[in-house]
This record gives sequence, C-alpha cells and structure tokens, in this order.
Amino acid sequence: MRLFVAVYPPAEAVDDLCGQLARLRIGAAAAEGINVRLADPAHAHVTLAFLGDVEADQLIEVESALGLAAEWSRNGREAAPRLRLAGGGRFGRGRFTVLWVDVRGEVATLAVLARLIRSRLRHARLPHDEKPFRPHLTVARPGDRVPPADVAADLAALHDYQGPEWPAAEMVLMRSHPGPRPTYDRLAAWPL
Repeated sequence: MRLFVAVYPPAEAVDDLCGQLARLRIGAAAAEGINVRLADPAHAHVTLAFLGDVEADQLIEVESALGLAAEWSRNGREAAPRLRLAGGGRFGRGRFTVLWVDVRGEVATLAVLARLIRSRLRHARLPHDEKPFRPHLTVARPGDRVPPADVAADLAALHDYQGPEWPAAEMVLMRSHPGPRPTYDRLAAWPL
C-alpha cells in the first residue's frame, strides 16, 4: 500500500483557490486543451508525511504511531491550527515545473506535527520520507507545455493570492493509487 498523511482544506478554501487558478494563464491553457496537469481539486491536500509502500500487515502499527503523534500534537492546545492558502511558488524548471500554493497561518504547529509523525514512525521502524517539511498544495505540473513568461506571470499573480482562513481540524492517513488519474482511499483520521 502506498500511504501518506495529510491535512485537507475545506471545500470553501479549495473553491476559492480554483477561482484564482481559473484566472491564471495555466487555467486558460487548460481551457484551450493544453495538458498543464492541473491538480484535481477533489484531492487537494497538504502532505505532512509520505510513507511510500507499506505492507498491509503494518497498517495497525502505522495507525498507532499516527494516533500518538496526533495526541501529542493536540496536547495543551485548545483549538485546531488556523491555516490559509496564500502566495505560491515553483519547484523545478522546464519540463519539471510544478506550481504550488503556500500554506500560511499556524504552520509552526503543522511543522511540529510533521516532526512528531516522523519520530513516531521512526520509533516503530516504519518507512517514511526524510525530506524537510515544506507545507504547500500542488496546483499544476505544466512542465514545459506553457511558455516560461506565462509561468512567471502566474507566479506573480499567485504572490498576491490570499485564500480564506480555515481550521486544520484533522489529519488523515491516505492510500494512493498512482497513475494517469490517481485515486485515493481514506483509511483513518485523527482530530487536531
């Protein structure tokens, strides 16, 4: 099973972001039939940790580790962290270009949670990535199918974007089925 742990923004935040994306040049390119690989709004998420391939018989251990991380993260807090999608940036260049929207607000709380998740997974000897936590939401993978000037214009437009604030009320363990049209299964969730 290919697993990851994420926080999902509510529909209102995703709808607001989709409105912004429709005004960008990548949105116009997608409307013209150019495959800019816009992210499916139904799957918009902020990854806290990527576990990769995990054996089915380890799922109970994964859920236990994540439950402990969520509990420790909540300890002493009265409310879920408040977040918003705002600004944006790019990973890679040329055919490897990926556009993303930044996550702002109480991201320090998410960073602590991401460290706790990795710590609990490491303690249980479960697989996980060691990449530094960079909270973002991927919006498109235009590669080199969009002119660099259009990508630069979209980045400038995203710079000023400010979506609505929302509470990150839960973290979710997801199973992904990669492919041209990836699908996701919700396996478990914990309140934040």
